[in-house]
Amino acid sequence: MKQKFNIITSTCVPLPLENVDTDQIIPARFLKATDKRGFGENLFRDWRYNKDGSLKEDFVLNDSKYKGCILVAGKNFGSGSSREHAAWAIAGYGFRVVISSFFADIHKQNELNNFVLPVVVSDSFLKELFEEIDKNPNMEVEVDLPNQKVTNTATGRYEIFEINAYKKHCLMNGLDDIDYLLQNKDKIEKWERQV
Repeated sequence: MKQKFNIITSTCVPLPLENVDTDQIIPARFLKATDKRGFGENLFRDWRYNKDGSLKEDFVLNDSKYKGCILVAGKNFGSGSSREHAAWAIAGYGFRVVISSFFADIHKQNELNNFVLPVVVSDSFLKELFEEIDKNPNMEVEVDLPNQKVTNTATGRYEIFEINAYKKHCLMNGLDDIDYLLQNKDKIEKWERQV
């Protein structure tokens, strides 16, 4: 079982770039690994590090004024190939929520399967978030999964977001698909006996 997801209030890391694809999230050369360890340190690897391995000071993940477990990303986040490793890297870095105005469908599902909540907001709400974070990097966003509500605490503006009911149940109860099946083992076995 994973950490249960309820209400998260956090400062944010802004990434105001559109069409960020999975190869930019985790470059293909890191896809040989078969477990999830170490992916967080290579999140946005080519944007984050110089060729000699030193940090690029001008990249947002290397800027100490930005921190928190919410990534605010530009439109069309997670496009490109369907690699689940991209979601591994986002979760491995410590992000619990990614907010964007559009996610690639497969990447969105991969995030949910890795206990990262993708929150879809309007373009205007996203623009406002970027503006408020730029004015005050310590501003917070509240993500209320039970009520499917995301709030910009600087302005009080909020939006309701959609999520599949099954995935919502799993996130709120810390269950992956196997945990969910095991919880319902008796019901499944009873149904099988009836068939």
